[in-house]
Amino acid sequence: MDAIRPYIPFLIPVIIIQLGLMIFALIDLVRRPTANGPRWMWALIIIVINIIGPIAYFLIGRREE
Repeated sequence: MDAIRPYIPFLIPVIIIQLGLMIFALIDLVRRPTANGPRWMWALIIIVINIIGPIAYFLIGRREE
């Protein structure tokens, strides 16, 4: 724990951004009627692939109608 302590001020903003992106992407996925590909796949990508998953969903997964 002592090895991580100096990096905590840098990790907190990254964690907040990650959680915000993930929540916003999941809400957007639930509210949209369609997505590019299976919805379960995008939910899994958003949750498992931390920061890049939600960004990939916003760039590739959203289907505009």
